Formats: sequence, C-alpha cells, structure tokens
Amino acid sequence: MKYLPIDTNLFVQNRRRLASKLKPKSLAVFNANDIMPTSADGTRSFIQNTDIFFLSGIEQEETILVVFPDAKEKKYKEVLFVREANEKLVIWQGEKYSKEEAAAISGIQTICWTREFESVFRNLVFEADRLYLNTNEHSRADITVESRDARFIKWCMATYPLHKYERVAPIMHDLRAVKSDLEIELIKKACDITEKAFRRALMFVKPGVWEFEIEAEIYHEFLTHRSRGPAYEPIIASGPNTCILHYVKNNRQCKNGDLLLMDIGAEYANYASDLTRTVPVNGKFSKRQKEVYNAVLRVQRAAIQMLRPGNTFEDYNKEVGHIMEDALIRLGLLDAKDVEHQNREEPLYKTYFMHGASHHLGLDVHDYGNKYRKFEQGMVFTCEPGIYIKKESIGIRLENDILLTNDGPVDLTKNVPIEADDIEDLMNS
Repeated sequence: MKYLPIDTNLFVQNRRRLASKLKPKSLAVFNANDIMPTSADGTRSFIQNTDIFFLSGIEQEETILVVFPDAKEKKYKEVLFVREANEKLVIWQGEKYSKEEAAAISGIQTICWTREFESVFRNLVFEADRLYLNTNEHSRADITVESRDARFIKWCMATYPLHKYERVAPIMHDLRAVKSDLEIELIKKACDITEKAFRRALMFVKPGVWEFEIEAEIYHEFLTHRSRGPAYEPIIASGPNTCILHYVKNNRQCKNGDLLLMDIGAEYANYASDLTRTVPVNGKFSKRQKEVYNAVLRVQRAAIQMLRPGNTFEDYNKEVGHIMEDALIRLGLLDAKDVEHQNREEPLYKTYFMHGASHHLGLDVHDYGNKYRKFEQGMVFTCEPGIYIKKESIGIRLENDILLTNDGPVDLTKNVPIEADDIEDLMNS
C-alpha cells in the first residue's frame, strides 16, 4: 500500500462495535471484493470491499472475515482468512500477506488460509443460531455484477438451510455513518492531498489546454502524496460540459471565456475526499459568471451552517431549496410569483439545481448512512450546491467536506481557495 501504516486500534474498535450489535449466538461473515476482469487475460486493479476493510484493514483478494462473539473457544471469536502465497504466485504477483502481517494490521490473532475456510467454518457454524451475511444495500448501488458476498450467500444458505439468517448491512450503515477520531484524521489527509492537487491544477489552467491535461496534473499530485488515485472518476468539465453533472469524458479543449468545473477527490488509505471548484479558464470571471458564482457561494455558506447534530436530510434539503429559490430569483432565472404558486412536489429551483446538497462521506465517496437518521456528531458530509444554466454554458458547483460537531460544523477543506477574488489572484499570480 502507498499510505502509511494505520493504527490497528481503528479496526479493533470497529469490530467491537459490530460485535455489540449482533444478537446472541450470532456469527457474521464478510468477503473481499473480486478482482474484476477486463477482456482477454486483463484485470482491473484490486479495490477492497469497504466493509471488510473497515473491520480488518486488509487489502487483499480472497480474504474472509468471521466475527463470532459467542464462540466457545476464545480464538474463534474473530477469524481472518487470507490467501496463501506459493512460489509461482510470488514470481508473477509478488508476496501476499503472511499470517503475522495480517495479524499485525488487523489486530486479529487467529489467521487461517482461505483454503481452510470451509472446514473451519463448519466447526463454528453449528455453534451459532444466526448467521449475519453481507449485501450491498446502498440505495444507488448497481448490483448487476454478482459479488463474492452474493455468491457466498447462495452457498451458505444451501449448505446450512436451517439456520436463521440476518442482514448485517443495516448494522454497517449504522456504524459507518459516525466516524471515529482515527477515521477523521484519514479523511483530513485525503482532503489535504486534494487541496495540493487543486492548487497545482489552478496554476496550469489557461485557454488552449485540454481537460485531460488538467486531469493529469491532478493525478500527479495525488500519487506524489501516497494516494492510490482519485476516490471517484474525476470530472474536469469546461464550457458547456459544466452543465453535465457526471461528465467524465474530459476530452474537450478549454477555451477563452469558458468556466472550468473540477470535481475531484483524492483517496487516502481508502478514505475519500470530495471537492468541487469552478474557475475561469482565462483567470478572470465575467460579470455574469461572478454573479452566479457568488450566489452559489452564499447558498453553500448558509447550507454549511445547517449541518449540525439534530437536523435531518428532509429539513436540511427543504431549507437549502428555499435559499436556492431566493438566489435564482435574484439572478433573474425564476419569477417570484411563479415560485409562490409552484407545485411543492416539483419545485422550480430544480430546473437549475437538480441534485442533492449533501451526502455522507467516508470509505465510499457516497458513504453509508440512513437518510431518515438525525445528524450526529462525527458524521462527515459534503456540501455542494450548484447552479446550472445550460443556455449560458454556465455550470457552477462548489463543494466542501464538513465534519459535524456539537460546537458547530468544521470544514475539512477550509484551506482550499473558494472566494472568486482569491481564485483570480492565484490564477494571475
């Protein structure tokens, strides 16, 4: 791994929190992600399943974690299975975790080889009344490709049909929504790397450069600072592309007078950052561009102040919508009378601001969290209002990462320039 070693206590504490949520005589199983194929004999780089990483810190394919708090033998309360290396595998792929290394990273004392799983599991499963199995229950998940967890569910239920089965995903959504101090430090590190990448890109942007050239500058800074790379596909959108919310082609040449929207975020130790800034390609906002920019900035600042414990997504988004309505009226994009008589189920502001104002951030860029749960100290949210005026080729989004505390919101990306004048000064320095 490129990142520096993580305090093992993070994973030890996470497993303890999980164990406290399981029903008596229950056993939970988590599987690593697959290595995804491309074509011929090609594969993608391995990205670990974030649940098993959260609980073990292990980044290796074919890993399985068993958590069994009521196991009769103490050594089987936590068991980690890792892939065993052989001479041929080492020649082609390099070393895999030794049992000692896996124990040191995870804090789990009982380490077995993955090939031993079925025999060890069989000895444990009959001690348990319930089996907690993992599924991807993110509301926006694409589950077209069958995961190792999904295949394991089929095998387990066929092999042990008389056990009671439970979903572990609701517990993981509950646990992961509130970040520990150790997790917050890792997210801060990701944010710091993203700041460096943004500042580097800002010095490079000018008329004539290509979106992918800017993307390359950003990648350089990510990798230089121990990031694996982006936490999500970077959006480098110029001119009319600024109005495409998830534009990732990044293949247009930037032109004089264009805006450039950069939605970028480094990962660090699998934790994500998520930043958006919109800048003038020629280093100077037009009057209209700055007018819209400052409107988005005012909305964002008001929204950040509402990211406090006790609030809810429903109330938060409703209030952000009211603030955005006022901004759009002032910009001449909405008529006050039309807003007054609008269908409240289909508010007019969504013509120009069609996405949510915030989402959970953590091991996944759109991290786990129940949308009906009240905000709590330790949650981390993005705050990302935007205004998109397609006919004017003006798309402006500003996004910061916010830690919720009882003393008020803490901006983890506060050091990234955001004032229009500061952006201009830096681009022309």
